[in-house]
Amino acid sequence: MERIGISELSRKLKVSRRTIYNWFEQENLNLQILLEVGNIIGHDFTAELPETLVKNHRHVLSAQDASSIKNTDVDNNSVYFWMNKYIGLLEKYNDLLNLNSENSPSNKNSTGKNGYFLL
Repeated sequence: MERIGISELSRKLKVSRRTIYNWFEQENLNLQILLEVGNIIGHDFTAELPETLVKNHRHVLSAQDASSIKNTDVDNNSVYFWMNKYIGLLEKYNDLLNLNSENSPSNKNSTGKNGYFLL
């Protein structure tokens, strides 16, 4: 089981921390919520639920499996989005440095053969 803080759990569930605390205080919790929390923390709560409840809610369990795959794809896309954005910004920054070094006569000797500044 993955250890995760309340703040991170609330961020991943897209709810407030107060909502999570309220869920913990409830005597009866919606199965969908329980499964979503279990998916995020890496715990399968279905083993701890009564068998009749699991049988009666197979459609919820199937939908949960599909949404966990979708959430993984979204997380992976998010990583690549920010990675590409970071690389793009680095390239723009290097272009500005090169432009600055070409326009400044005092810095012409301080750049290497590839145009990057030497330290």
